[in-house]
Amino acid sequence: MNDIRRTILWVIFGFSMVLLWDQWQVHNGNKATFFPTPAQQVKVAADAASAVPQAAGIPAPVAPQGVVAVPVVETRAATKELVQVETDVFKLSFDTEGGTLARVELLEHEDEQKPGHKIVLLDDSKDRIYTAQTGLISSVPGVALPTHKSVMTVRPGARKLKDGDNELSITFESAAQSGVKLVKTYTVKRGAYDMAVKHDIVNTGTQDVAPQLYFQLVRDGNKPAGESSFYSTFTGPAIYTEAKKYQKVEFADIKKKKVDVEKHSSTGYIAMVQHYFASAWVLPDGMNRDISIDAVDIGSTMPDCCYRVTLIAPLDAIKPGQTKSVAATLYAGPQEEKKLEALYPGLELVKDYGWLTILAKPLFWLLHQLNNILGNWGWSIVSLVVLLKAAFYWLNAHAYQSMAKMKAINPKIMEMRERLKDNPQQMQMEMMKIYREEKVNPMGGCVPIALQIPVFIALYWVLLSTVEIRNAPWVGWIHDLSAPDPYFILPLFMTLTTLLQTALNPAPPDPMQAKMMWIMPLAFSVMFFFFPAGLVLYWITNNVLSIAQQWLINIRMGVPPQFNLPKF
Repeated sequence: MNDIRRTILWVIFGFSMVLLWDQWQVHNGNKATFFPTPAQQVKVAADAASAVPQAAGIPAPVAPQGVVAVPVVETRAATKELVQVETDVFKLSFDTEGGTLARVELLEHEDEQKPGHKIVLLDDSKDRIYTAQTGLISSVPGVALPTHKSVMTVRPGARKLKDGDNELSITFESAAQSGVKLVKTYTVKRGAYDMAVKHDIVNTGTQDVAPQLYFQLVRDGNKPAGESSFYSTFTGPAIYTEAKKYQKVEFADIKKKKVDVEKHSSTGYIAMVQHYFASAWVLPDGMNRDISIDAVDIGSTMPDCCYRVTLIAPLDAIKPGQTKSVAATLYAGPQEEKKLEALYPGLELVKDYGWLTILAKPLFWLLHQLNNILGNWGWSIVSLVVLLKAAFYWLNAHAYQSMAKMKAINPKIMEMRERLKDNPQQMQMEMMKIYREEKVNPMGGCVPIALQIPVFIALYWVLLSTVEIRNAPWVGWIHDLSAPDPYFILPLFMTLTTLLQTALNPAPPDPMQAKMMWIMPLAFSVMFFFFPAGLVLYWITNNVLSIAQQWLINIRMGVPPQFNLPKF
């Protein structure tokens, strides 16, 4: 019975290792070993839709079932050109082929992989493909309408946001095709990563037309440069609807055609998500749209290219000479939770906390409030951990009191185990007797700690996902809390505090367990040499406070702190 508490802790640790291994497999593009994600095979497009050959990357007209077919290889327009637009936070490149947003450079975010350069989120180059596209499709077979492959003309106007101006617009206009002309107007605002995108669909023909307007995000399946191999963050498409809330899809599932998402809605958005950053198309609520996520061959030589998430909005009939206007919002920028939530409720979920969102959101709120007071994200992390340890003080005290009692009777347990090592049944009876006489509960230290685990896991995800700590300094040599400590000082200190905490705990009676209790912290600490400094700082603070509380409780209970050193 004296090993029950440690056995449970080993079970928890082993289960955590299983989950980490599964995430490692998924992170490296393999199938999860233990917990594969259930998914349904995505339906193929209806015959009526798939019978019409589609230009590359252009979704098929929505069939009654509302499913989009995989397109054929695309060709590039020979006469396209790039138009540069700059604001205080953006440097944008628009392609006259379709009026597509082809490149987004974020002027307030440094690229850690390329010192002196800014982060490029959207890009259409030989090394990366990630673009935001829109266009029209017809439900009438054989009728071609302006798409993101149609060459457009750009109207004259300012290309740089001037001092004193709060917004800037750029307009692209297509030639009429099958009696329909498409006019796109992007409006960017000072200090904002969202832009208003208005589509004017003009009927220049002699008959009514009822086109469908599509919005899509297309990108290759490669992880962003510099992604760590020691922790996994999600990269891929996501959708949000009122019915099923936030749903994300792995590239591997798209490739295998195992996608099960909401396909019809009148609310929500589509997005492409990566660590710290996201892009999204948001349509007005009440506007019906069909949703699809699929693989698309755009004729690129780049491996694993490409994937897209698409919205298709059927429009009412437009009479000859009339214009239908559709407003949308395109976001391309950092996952700043407060700004995303203000832009559209639910958009903040692209900052993915996983199943612990209910705990992570209030923790981030508290961290944000502390930073407003302290003005330093590093000290805010330290302060947040102090507050959490204070909130759990009595739970921890109960656990440490139980450990102190176990430590006090440990010599008696060790002597008894040695004396009765050839009689396991008698050993168990004697052990239970000692526990009863000394009023010690071997489970007493387990439950209080287990109750706190979800909170500290949620805090881990908050610190891993918060873009605000990216490039944020703490003190001295720590210039970026989202990057590993360049001199490994924090990881070394974290390792020492972990070993000190292990030395203060009661030594397991079983020699093999005693050795493992020292080996596992060392093995676990290796990962922290590659973790962001902010995460290591949080863990160090938690360790130091735990050691201090455990030390004081031992003294109060008359159990002098002793270091149980390993015996190998």
